[in-house]
Amino acid sequence: MPEYTFECENCKNKFEIVCSIKNYTDKQSCPMCKSSSTSRSYIDDCMNISGSVKKSDSELKTLGDLANRNRDRLSDDTKIALHKKHNEYKDVAFQKELPKGMSRIEKPKTKTKWTNDG
Repeated sequence: MPEYTFECENCKNKFEIVCSIKNYTDKQSCPMCKSSSTSRSYIDDCMNISGSVKKSDSELKTLGDLANRNRDRLSDDTKIALHKKHNEYKDVAFQKELPKGMSRIEKPKTKTKWTNDG
């Protein structure tokens, strides 16, 4: 079933409802403040972080689809923390000494969208 995203104009809470197209209505109340002044967030419904269309649970065909959906639900702070956690080991690996006669080639640093420095 399709997922619809709404934003409360009162408390700015974003929430999703899942219902069939037949049962869909624009009149939704906010689960946080119970306000009826909500509006549909079409941008959130159409696009996710990677620029692809969101898929409902029944449309997820691969583990990659599931991973992308779960990633898109994370906050930016959580994404930064996970990126740092999964890349810290690289710094430790480069501190080990190489065998005699070998040298390391410096890899140029690239900016990623999930770091605080850029």
